[in-house]
Amino acid sequence: MQVVTTAGHGGHGKSALVRALTGGDAASAKKPEEPGAWTELPSGRRVAFVDVPGGERDVPAMLAGAAPAPAVLLCVAADEGWMPRSQEHLDVLGALGVRFGVLAVTRSDAADPKLALRQARERLAGTPLRGVETVAVSARTGAGMGELAAALDRLAGRLPVPDPDAPVRLWIDHAFTAGRQSVVTGTLTAGTITVGDELLLMPAGERVRVRTIGCAGEPHETVGGVSRVVLTLREAGRVGPGMALVAAGAWTHTTCVDVRTRFGEASGRLARRMTLHLGSAAVPVRLRPLGPDTARLTLNSRLALHLGDTGVLRDPERRSIAGVSVLDLRPPTLVRRGAGAARARELASWPDRPDGAIVLRRHGVLRRAELSMMGCAPPDGAVALDGGWLADPAHWESLFERLAEETARHAAGNPDAPGIPLETVRLRLGLPARQLVEALVRPPLRVENGRVHGPAAARPAWAVAVERLRAELAGAPFAAPAVDRLAELGLTGDALAAAERAGAVVRIPGDADGDGDEIVLMPGTDREALRVLSGLPQPFTPGQAGDALGTSRRVAVALLRHLDGLGLTERRRS
Repeated sequence: MQVVTTAGHGGHGKSALVRALTGGDAASAKKPEEPGAWTELPSGRRVAFVDVPGGERDVPAMLAGAAPAPAVLLCVAADEGWMPRSQEHLDVLGALGVRFGVLAVTRSDAADPKLALRQARERLAGTPLRGVETVAVSARTGAGMGELAAALDRLAGRLPVPDPDAPVRLWIDHAFTAGRQSVVTGTLTAGTITVGDELLLMPAGERVRVRTIGCAGEPHETVGGVSRVVLTLREAGRVGPGMALVAAGAWTHTTCVDVRTRFGEASGRLARRMTLHLGSAAVPVRLRPLGPDTARLTLNSRLALHLGDTGVLRDPERRSIAGVSVLDLRPPTLVRRGAGAARARELASWPDRPDGAIVLRRHGVLRRAELSMMGCAPPDGAVALDGGWLADPAHWESLFERLAEETARHAAGNPDAPGIPLETVRLRLGLPARQLVEALVRPPLRVENGRVHGPAAARPAWAVAVERLRAELAGAPFAAPAVDRLAELGLTGDALAAAERAGAVVRIPGDADGDGDEIVLMPGTDREALRVLSGLPQPFTPGQAGDALGTSRRVAVALLRHLDGLGLTERRRS
């Protein structure tokens, strides 16, 4: 099935034409449970109609019905010709980018259709609908109805076939609730809905389940786009026109987008507060111009969107409109001076429907699922990383170069403590997850003990001495070597000071004045001593402390003074 919306000035015979084609009313507001009138065309194809109103105050309703439909049946009365709503509806269709349709000159029995036909063709010239097939008809006499059905049949055959596996987004244009059940009607443009499917009801994002499906007056277990459908939902809460049913995890839910404006005034001349019509939704927005044809929209309600989605900005007071194409669903903040102009220059090179390569280049690193929710496929050449991450190749290489520079700078400034903590690197490089830092590291860089190190350099002399001390204390961590033994190990003077600055050893004065033989132990030994001493009967003597620690009274006393200085023990005099 295909779906066609009507358009045209009020009273120009749109509804009469639909009744003559189908024998029924299309998308009646009085009967929202009916998904719309449909007919079978000569080839056997089916087409459903969304009959929109044509009054002066009905443009929002016309937008809600026309936006999801891929084609239009534009009606102009032979006895009245081109009228104000004819032009307004044509402007809306142009802003939406509708390029498939049929022009019907109605009431051809009341006047010669040639003048109205010539007026309409002149107006359509220069629009996406130029060159559409035209038919003169009379719903009253039936003249031209066969030709119209044939023209619609050819139109339906030219319309793009939607992807049945595309993520579902059904804009609701009619709805009512009775008890615990809600019935909604809309145009399914792509994808497939099956009884039992769980969908999200936007903007709240609440989960609802499909109980029944109706299409073309018959119940269905499953239905694909493009179709006019009626769904029954159970316990969906408040449901109304303008809401949308969407597949979970398949759309970006956002309240801020960057867009390209078209078919209207330059963005700088548009009103700062307008209404965005997208699908059947009508959302007030705040507009910030960026470039001549780009702007940022801040929405007062969440919408489920993909890149490339099209809509219409409308100023109800001035009755002006502009078409928009969504360029970025996660735009950057603009706080620095000149940020808006820089953003406009960036967006100027983007197409109306950015692809995965552009999006990944813009963000640098994204999860594969995030790209999918923007409506983009992963680009060829993207760097695939663990955890479902993707990186732009050029950005990933530049991050590695920055990381190499950071490690070299850190090592030069901290020769005794090389290596940058992973979290510090993550923050400096602006990466969203620490695991990406580890994925970024490759030779000659390396990760050791939670730090990123640069190319291996000659080990300082004290490092070998510390390794010897570590081996000596492995079985008796509190048996601090005497000063002569430290000298034999190579831990004296500048070497011992460098090891302490690097955090490789702990130095504790040997007596209260710090003039005796100092105690040198491995890092963390003082805290381990506190743990052992906490298990002794309290209070205890230095001799008992030495026995518990397996060391001399000299070392035990030095450790006790050290812990007392840290406020971790209490000294009592007998």
